[in-house]
Amino acid sequence: MAKAEYILSLIKSHYDNEPERFTTLALQIAAHEAKLGHAVVANEIKSLIDKAKENKQKPKVFNADLQGLIIENVPAVTLSDIISSDDIVSKIERIIKEFVQRDKLRKHDLENRRKILLSGPPGTGKTLTASIIANELNLPLYTILMDKMVTKFMGETSAKLRQIFDLIEHKQGVYLFDEFDAIGGERSRDNDVGEMRRILNSFLQFIDRDNSGSLIIAITNNKSLLDQALFRRFDDVILYHLPSEKEKLELLKNRLARFNKKVNFAKLLPNINGLSHSEISLACLDAIKETVLNEKQTMNNDLILKAIEDRNAAYHK
Repeated sequence: MAKAEYILSLIKSHYDNEPERFTTLALQIAAHEAKLGHAVVANEIKSLIDKAKENKQKPKVFNADLQGLIIENVPAVTLSDIISSDDIVSKIERIIKEFVQRDKLRKHDLENRRKILLSGPPGTGKTLTASIIANELNLPLYTILMDKMVTKFMGETSAKLRQIFDLIEHKQGVYLFDEFDAIGGERSRDNDVGEMRRILNSFLQFIDRDNSGSLIIAITNNKSLLDQALFRRFDDVILYHLPSEKEKLELLKNRLARFNKKVNFAKLLPNINGLSHSEISLACLDAIKETVLNEKQTMNNDLILKAIEDRNAAYHK
């Protein structure tokens, strides 16, 4: 039988509504039983956990008022999937580490980072970051489509926000507020309207009161558009940028790993100025498709350069 401390922690995690900690403790108990030679019990625990994970991936139905405003998925990306600066990667790792070890922090009256603002140009890894955090913490990712909420429910948005924050409290997960500029704009702007100020004020009140076990991540393409009162509500702000020369090179090598024998990556770098991480990845994918359709085993610089030029033309001209 497992140690009493494991059982107590297991019960506590259940009543504290911490499913990922419950799973971790259950696996620790399974490992403990296996060491004692209780293989049948250990395998039964693992089987129960596997079944629970399968059920977790089935789509859930939200309150009818929130239908079309929230997208749920269970991401399958990891830290190794993001190519970014060491500073950004270390900040992501810190968020994950603090969440996993939040009990240790609480013993010293400290809280883990739960409310995060991600800012930077489109395609630089903000949404990917939210997916990575959700997957690494074994939590579902709930994406709130703020632009749809405001345009569809003008006059009712504050009520919808209240329902979302109720969901955040009662259903643990990573909650991604996409297109956060839709409600987070500076309240003193001349073209602002009273309704938008009320929506932002409501959000500020809800996020202040939130003490749930969920993570809240807001995304903006331009933090200068946001109301200054927002920044002190977030535990961390991560700034994303277009890829550096090192990141461009790493992206090319990573995305073209199967076909890069005749590619001179250094010669390609001057041609991808202004492209985001996502746009570079898409250009690489275009070149790979062309190579496969032409039944070639390798590709050359001209083929990749053509794909890069096409993406440049599509996005920046």
